Amino acid sequence: EGAPVLLIPGMGLAISEMRPLRQGLARGFLVVAADNRGSGRSPTPPGPYSVEQMAADQARVLLRLGLAPAHVVGVSMGGRIALSLALEHPGLVRRLVLISTGPRASGRGLLIRAGMAVSRLPLLRGRERQPWAAHKAQFAASRSFDCSARLGEIRSPTLIVHGRSDHIASPVLAREMHQRIAGSQLLLLPGGHLIALGPWRVAPVLAAVTEFLREGSDAQPGPISG
Repeated sequence: EGAPVLLIPGMGLAISEMRPLRQGLARGFLVVAADNRGSGRSPTPPGPYSVEQMAADQARVLLRLGLAPAHVVGVSMGGRIALSLALEHPGLVRRLVLISTGPRASGRGLLIRAGMAVSRLPLLRGRERQPWAAHKAQFAASRSFDCSARLGEIRSPTLIVHGRSDHIASPVLAREMHQRIAGSQLLLLPGGHLIALGPWRVAPVLAAVTEFLREGSDAQPGPISG
């Protein structure tokens, strides 16, 4: 129950693998969580994909459910999708939370690929393993996206949460977003890229996100259609 929150997962992740964050948010909000195309239980159409395309997918989810505008929380690649959603569909986004992400890739593609290869081991993943072709399509979409020059256009109140030792999305990108998004808040926490995923890491992230979203949940604007 509560104000709607759209939770957007990162590259290769299924919503089922974000249970600590999803369930934590659900204690105070109505959480909408849909797997991106190519992940989890969503279809895996042939590539190429784009971040803008995946943002349009998520926009359609909100509109189909009649829950727009909603708060939007994006993690890693999901943060880039959230940025695209705020830029291309600003009327759908109330408050914006960007976790472990940046407006563009940080030049560490080999490290990302190595991490994703390890993460695909059966013992480390849930039931919805991502097909390799879909992984490559999401990877290419995330690496080619760059909205750095448009950050000043974002008007939604924004919280940026980032690990100080994130080697996938450099903290430099978090500081850049903070500088360019007017009125944004920046929270740097101990830890790396996975601060929002493991149950042993998520508590400070969840506390900060919950407080930020509650600040923007007093007013209840009417639904958006079309």
